[in-house]
Amino acid sequence: LSVCCLNKIHFSDLSMTYLCYTKTSMNLQQPTPLIPPVHPDVQMKSLPFYDVLDVLIKPSSLGASTAQRYHQEKYFIFALTPQQVREVCISRDFLPGGRRDYMVQIQLRFCLSETSCPQEDNYPNSLCIKVNGKLFPLPGYAPPPKNGVEQKRPGRPLNITSLVRLSSAVPNQIAVTWAPEIGKTYSMSVYLVRQLTSPLLLQRLRMKGIRNPDHSRALIKEKLTADPDSEIATTSLRVSLMCPLGKMRLTVPCRAVTCSHLQCFDAALYLQMNEKKPTWICPVCDKKAAYESLIIDGLFLEILNDCSDVDEIKFQEDGTWCPMRPKKEAVKVTSQSVPKIEKHHLTLFVKMTVN
Repeated sequence: LSVCCLNKIHFSDLSMTYLCYTKTSMNLQQPTPLIPPVHPDVQMKSLPFYDVLDVLIKPSSLGASTAQRYHQEKYFIFALTPQQVREVCISRDFLPGGRRDYMVQIQLRFCLSETSCPQEDNYPNSLCIKVNGKLFPLPGYAPPPKNGVEQKRPGRPLNITSLVRLSSAVPNQIAVTWAPEIGKTYSMSVYLVRQLTSPLLLQRLRMKGIRNPDHSRALIKEKLTADPDSEIATTSLRVSLMCPLGKMRLTVPCRAVTCSHLQCFDAALYLQMNEKKPTWICPVCDKKAAYESLIIDGLFLEILNDCSDVDEIKFQEDGTWCPMRPKKEAVKVTSQSVPKIEKHHLTLFVKMTVN
């Protein structure tokens, strides 16, 4: 059989022979590249809004790291157990327009075949996915960071539940087509996951406990400790009680342990925003603020409970704090009380002079 003939054979008839034979034929006239392991020791980065229930296909290599002029294609097969089918079906929610949504989902993920650390979602070039013969629509391209840079799809998990056969009697097949890149190898994996909500993540964050107020006081003292090599000494630190995200008063003050600032943001609002578009970027310092690194600040909780009528406070060198009253309020108090006293003394002075 020639390669051309084999290309016309349908996957369901001779899928594995097709793959092996095509690769062998293509590589007859060139040195055989180092073949990556089928199941490399790749670990995907955990996703805060998903609990992994089962691994349906563990991370599997998509191909060699040598560049080819042609696209490569690979097929994967997985089957659901009766229990898994049941979990998906009972989580189904019917939406307007006949659409269906599932809280328990079949999730497809891609990443680089790197084993040094947990990997984030990352798509190969020219990726094309078919689930049970049907094309799966991929997320749109992100705007390029600067001119001349190639557009790339933002890496994210793919919910393929709508194209999966929810039956334990019939297997599912995934066809992946991609363009190889020099020096890069990708892996693909499939999981059964349960989608979570921001209120549930907030509840889990609260269950982790509240950071001891003394920890923040020590951080304040450290920041306000005079540097002998510096001519300028900072003796106080002003901090807002308003969330930088919603410009509203903080209710659940939090920040990441990786952040060096004292300013907090509201945990509930931060989780809601990442539920819609997961970026996990601190709104104060624009650095990574992963869910697992978030803490609820006990000192800020005390402050919010103790003073409900101010939006800003000032920390002193010893770790104590005082509310910052608006200037208008201070002027108003002065104009109402002080002039009356002065007028009274002036009247007494005039009367005594006349007599």
